[in-house]
Amino acid sequence: MKDRGLPDRFWSKVARLGSGCWEWTAARGSGGYGHFKVAGRVEKAHRLAYESAYGRLPEGLDIDHLCRNRACVNPAHLEAVTRKENILRGVGYTAEQAKKTHCNSGHPFTDENTYRHGTSRACRACRADASARFQRNKKEQVIL
Repeated sequence: MKDRGLPDRFWSKVARLGSGCWEWTAARGSGGYGHFKVAGRVEKAHRLAYESAYGRLPEGLDIDHLCRNRACVNPAHLEAVTRKENILRGVGYTAEQAKKTHCNSGHPFTDENTYRHGTSRACRACRADASARFQRNKKEQVIL
C-alpha cells in the first residue's frame, strides 16, 4: 500500500507482521511511537499513516491503536476517538480504575454510594465505616 500519499521513504521503514500490524522499524520516541521527519519537522508515523488513508484527524480527537501496538502504522488498526475514550480503552492505571464497578471492600460504585475526591471515586459506605471506627477509637482513648 505504498500509494497512500506517503513517499517510498516512509513505507521503506515499515515491516508487515503476521499479526496484521505494519510495524515502524525506524526511529521511535520514548513512548514507543514511530517518528518520521517531514519538511524538517518530526511527526508521529501513525498519525501520518492515518491522515494519508482517512484525511485530516478531526479537531479534538486522538488516534487509538486498536491492536495496542504503538509502533503500528496500519491504517486499519488506527481509529480516531476522543482522548477520554482512548485512555479508557487502554490498560493503564486510569483505565483500570475507571473499569471497576465495586470498591476494594465489594461495595458497588453507584450514584448513591459514590463521591468524587479530586479526580478519583470513593465509596460512601467505606467512608462511613472508617468514620465510625475513628469515633469508637477516639472514645476508647478517652476512657483509658
